[in-house]
Formats: sequence, C-alpha cells, structure tokens
Amino acid sequence: MAKLYLVPTPIGNLEDITLRAIRILKEVNLILAEDTRTTAKLLKHYEIGTHMVSHHLHNEHRETPIIADKILSGENIALVSDAGTPGISDPGFLLVRECLKAGIEVECLPGATAFVPALVGSGLPSDRFHFEGFLPQKKGRQSRLKELAVIPHTLIFYESPYRLVKVLDEFSTYFGAERKASVSRELTKMFEETKRGTITELLEYFKSKTVKGEIVIVVEGLKI
Repeated sequence: MAKLYLVPTPIGNLEDITLRAIRILKEVNLILAEDTRTTAKLLKHYEIGTHMVSHHLHNEHRETPIIADKILSGENIALVSDAGTPGISDPGFLLVRECLKAGIEVECLPGATAFVPALVGSGLPSDRFHFEGFLPQKKGRQSRLKELAVIPHTLIFYESPYRLVKVLDEFSTYFGAERKASVSRELTKMFEETKRGTITELLEYFKSKTVKGEIVIVVEGLKI
C-alpha cells in the first residue's frame, strides 16, 4: 500500500541528509516541496529526478485532499520543507492528519531539525524543554510571553534575524534580564555561531552586529 513519507532535509550543510532519505526521494512518485526552487538545489546535488510540486501554507488546505486521493490511488509521496523536518514550524500537520483519517500510512524519517543542536549546545538543561517556535507577531504576543515566563523548563524559540534584538529586549522585560540564554544562527553553515550569556549580555552583543541567518534562541526556564 502506498504511503506518505515525511523526509527531513539539511538545515544548511547538504551533507546532513541520511542515505535512507536520499533513497526515498528517488523512489517516490512525487515530492511535495515548500519551495520547489530551494528543494531543486538539493535534488540536483544528489541527482534525484523525481517530479516535484509546491505544497506550502498558502495552498495546503486546497491541495491536501487531492494529495490524499493520489496516495489512496497508489502513489507514494514524500513531503519536504525548505530545511529541517516537515511539520516543525513548517507545513505538514494538515496533510498528516488528513492521511491518517483516510487510513493512509505515514512514515516520518529521522533527520535534521534546527532546535536540537541549538538546545544541546546551549549548555542549558535539555531533559525537559518547551518548544515554542515562532511567537505570535501581534495579537496575543504579550499574554503569551507572560505565560512562558513562568514555565520551569528550558524554552526554545525560532526567530528572524531582523527581529532578534526586539525579541531579546522583550525577553529581558518578561523573563528577567539575568536569565541565561543562547542564540544560535547559521547552524551547520560556514559562519555558524552560538553566543551564550545572560539575556542582557546577548542583547548588548547583537545590538552592535548585523545579524544574518535563521535564529534559534534557547532560554533558561524559571527557577523554582
């Protein structure tokens, strides 16, 4: 029976992909890509000629039932995001839910996810953690920060480089300036950087820099 494969892709370094992932991407009938231009570079690098179509936040509601029907008709389909594991702050949840409702087998391969190396390398407790991903940009942002401030576990956030200083300033206000944290950027790439310190120290450091690359922020939980 055909199935849906969730295939993690490298978050930067193209070598960070499993042999199994390469095989699956070659064997499936169709690859669903968040951005076909980005995924095309990966497919070209590994000489993968599988047909590819777009599947992203703006079309997933419309396309999900159609994709499920394709799998039910016998097509094996793989879903990839631009980088990392599908469904982690990227499209994937709706398709997985629809496939499971339809009795379709879903297989998720292990692989790259940005928050794992950021968390492990932060020096903060990793036995229990809360993955928040991206904070709300407007409505509910302040109330959400207040809720997160009292969580006793390590907190993990994704953020744009353009909003890094702003969010660190908010963390200082809501979490406390002396909480420990780390900021990781350009993970697995040539200019990878992880900066550790108090929120105040990180804020001062990044105020004086032009920041590039996707950001993972790890923050110490509330001490009880």
